[in-house]
Amino acid sequence: MTDRETDLYPPVKAFLEGQGYAVKGEVEGCDVVARRGAEAPVVVELKRRFSLDLVLQAVERQKLSDKVYVAVADEGGRGSTLRRRYRAVLRLCRMLGLGLLLVRPARNGAASARVEARLDPGPYEPRQNKRKRERLLREFEHRVGDPNRGGASGRIIMTAYRQDALRCADLLARQGPLKLASLRAQSGVERAAKILQRDVFGWFERCARGVYEVSPKGREALATHAEVVARLRSASSAPHP
Repeated sequence: MTDRETDLYPPVKAFLEGQGYAVKGEVEGCDVVARRGAEAPVVVELKRRFSLDLVLQAVERQKLSDKVYVAVADEGGRGSTLRRRYRAVLRLCRMLGLGLLLVRPARNGAASARVEARLDPGPYEPRQNKRKRERLLREFEHRVGDPNRGGASGRIIMTAYRQDALRCADLLARQGPLKLASLRAQSGVERAAKILQRDVFGWFERCARGVYEVSPKGREALATHAEVVARLRSASSAPHP
């Protein structure tokens, strides 16, 4: 649509004028300033792409007005940051109390680009997801120790589920095939049946109806995570207060 931020100004100006605003560009460092009667001024910061610099500029403009928008070009490319992370961008703007304007290129014979207001500035009222919060707390409480280094996304994460699967595999490796009920009782893993029946890691093999043993892949996992297995054994044998 454009290689210059200044090309965003005419459609944004026309959009605001269509709502009864008087509009001027580059006023005291602000890309766009609009006034309508005695209302608070509207400030718009223009950037071809959504970026941290744009957000920082807009937050700085909130010292001047409660009505601050960011305006970015939406050229429709699937690889653009805006398209790939649109919901996150919208959430961020909402959290910061910023409005969001999308400037779309002229299409289907239209004479000029058009502007869509996707979000108006306003106070942020966060809504917590109770289900996700409860899942977070369950994982935190059930996980033994602190087996992961923070920031290690992309690597194998030692979750509480994986720890329970290792408990089951360790018991089977030491005692041989067991029935599910016996495995659950001896390991203390309440979801042992689900873990073995789903076998998402490929660590188990059914050798008879209701009877399971550890697979070669499971033995490899026990060797790979030997330190974790040792901590799990220690935690299981520790006296409870």
